[in-house]
Amino acid sequence: MRLPVIFILLTVMIDAIGIGLIIPVMPDLIQEVGGGTLAQAAIWGGILSTTFAVMQFLFGPVVGGLSDRFGRRPILLVALVVMALDYVLMALAGAIWLLLVGRVIGGITAATHSTASAYIADISAPHERAARFGLVGAAFGAGFVLGPLLGGVLAGFGTRPPFWVAAALAAGNALFGWIVLKETVTDAKRRAFDWRRANPLGALRALGRLPGLTPLLLVYFIYHVGFAVYPAVWSYFGKERFDWAPATIGLSLGLFGLTMALIQGGLIRPILKALGERGTVITGHLFSITSLILIAMVTSGTWVLLLTPLAAMGGIIPPALQGIMSARVADDAQGELQGALTSVSALAMILSPLVMTYIFARFTDAAAPVYLPGAPFLLAASLSTLGIAALLIGTRRGS
Repeated sequence: MRLPVIFILLTVMIDAIGIGLIIPVMPDLIQEVGGGTLAQAAIWGGILSTTFAVMQFLFGPVVGGLSDRFGRRPILLVALVVMALDYVLMALAGAIWLLLVGRVIGGITAATHSTASAYIADISAPHERAARFGLVGAAFGAGFVLGPLLGGVLAGFGTRPPFWVAAALAAGNALFGWIVLKETVTDAKRRAFDWRRANPLGALRALGRLPGLTPLLLVYFIYHVGFAVYPAVWSYFGKERFDWAPATIGLSLGLFGLTMALIQGGLIRPILKALGERGTVITGHLFSITSLILIAMVTSGTWVLLLTPLAAMGGIIPPALQGIMSARVADDAQGELQGALTSVSALAMILSPLVMTYIFARFTDAAAPVYLPGAPFLLAASLSTLGIAALLIGTRRGS
């Protein structure tokens, strides 16, 4: 089963690479096809990002349900082929509406994470699943590091090469999967597709049945809204504030992703041991508030890059917060909790790009009351402050 596992890990990694690969060139590409100012391009960037997130939110359960009915193999292979064609469409797009269509299709085809995880569960013994799920998470994280780095390098050749490379990666992996991937859904396990089970709002309805978690879920939501300022605004902010080229934007995002991975993979354990879960969440918020304010105010690109480790320390918040919530629900409600958290983070990723890019445009436009490209980061810092307050309320009892 080694080759199928490699295929699944590559699929998840390519999903993440495809997202990060195009971030460095989006400001230039949107201005290229639509004209207008950088502030106007940022607004369109927010719309495109939100469209992608909405499609993933709506179609994640649908794609998973279809894989239960028709099998993992056809769903994964078709998604990769359509993804490759979608990147070709975006590489050739000469109008903003074509980029919007591309993000609609891309969001649907990238909603295969649940199918990939289901395949891993199908082929793994119970004692192997946790470790293999960890590999899936690591592959996704690696994709988020490699995507901006590769996109930044390719941007030196123009705004279109990143899309052609993404198309080639998806098509090549589809061919690899066609050769090595075996179907795991047998007639005994096959389940009829049911629209009621493919409802993305089902996990949200479950929130009311999880006692004592509302303030903590609010903290989780606030964190993700604030954290999304980086993918939503960073490329526009870097270009406006520091006149960064796409290559520099890609390298800076890759540095941030790498630092985040090192912190979550290595430092989180000793921090949890020293501070406990509640103390870790509070400390993570303090790091986030400090770094966001500094990023908003400094005028040196070098100093912003030096602040990357401080900003990445906010990455200790989600695992510690999940630990607190997990301890508050019964063993038979752990899956329900994780589903609710997935829905909460998805909603944050839908909302945040629209808000953050609007704030950026509002404070960089020629008619801005105050010129402040870092305004979205100040908003994120304010949200982090609100998050600490909600945490203190939510953990006051039994902390």
